Amino acid sequence: MSSVAEKRILVAGASGYAGALAAELVDRHPALTLAAATSRSDAGKRLSSLYPQYRCDAVLEELSLGDHGELDAAIVAYPHGASAPVVAALRADGVLVVDLSADFRLRDHSVYEQWYVPHVAPELLAGAVYGLPERNREQIKGAGLVANPGCYPTASVLALAPLAPFIADVVIDAKSGVSGAGREPSAVTHFVSVDENVKPYGVGHHRHMPEIDQELALAGAVDLAVTFTPHLVPLDQGELVSCYVTLSDEVDIDSLYAAAYANEQFVEVVDYVPGVREVRGTNLCRINARIDERTGKAFVFAVIDNLWKGAASQAVQNLNLMLGLPEQQGIEL
Repeated sequence: MSSVAEKRILVAGASGYAGALAAELVDRHPALTLAAATSRSDAGKRLSSLYPQYRCDAVLEELSLGDHGELDAAIVAYPHGASAPVVAALRADGVLVVDLSADFRLRDHSVYEQWYVPHVAPELLAGAVYGLPERNREQIKGAGLVANPGCYPTASVLALAPLAPFIADVVIDAKSGVSGAGREPSAVTHFVSVDENVKPYGVGHHRHMPEIDQELALAGAVDLAVTFTPHLVPLDQGELVSCYVTLSDEVDIDSLYAAAYANEQFVEVVDYVPGVREVRGTNLCRINARIDERTGKAFVFAVIDNLWKGAASQAVQNLNLMLGLPEQQGIEL
């Protein structure tokens, strides 16, 4: 392995929104070297030509494991199903991996296959660590494979984990910019469909529901199935979750959240309802939690940048922990 100052990182799938940002963050990181940025569709192009807002001039390559030099770690930004075989090959070579797909987030093999596709590397599930540092920091430090959370679960779990033991029921109303739906155009994400419009999607069957259920259960929720509905809004990036919680007991909500996140540099508990613009281009999650006096419910609001804390910068946060680097390095405010 190379020295701390020269950790060599592969970003596979660097032409997608999250992969491109991950490559940019790795390229400008003071302790990392972008060994290769790969793309199945845009090989031969410079990343900066696809994304002029980034200053990464790496030429995208075809992924060919073994031909990118010695690697310390990789960020894999492939869709679910396509990611697992690449991750398995990298782990077989001893490369640390942060996977941005859903392939290793769900601990139960059968639950994954119920919501996604047949799993081609189920033997890796038991050793994968769910990559939400505010919940699993110590496990991430020793992990060979980290499953980066989805953007909606990142915001939802950070919003609700402190309350998890007291949740009798919860409705999560989530809204995301269209970059959360990926780079490939569709009827749902086309400008004409999204502009001046707000529309729910994945109603009753969104794939992030079992992920949220899983992580809230690990945080102390009992027999909870979340009601979760996402919406696309006419923004390029940014995400808000509005959570309406029926409580099983009285809680001192201010003290609960203050204690939960007192030492977290990337989670800020605020005394107002936050908006997505204030966390754009950061690894921050801002949370406001309050008790609604009329209904007795807890209202919890959380905002993140879906491409940053919801994907690429959280991947770098995890990578820092795995490599023994300062957690905030390369993603500081």
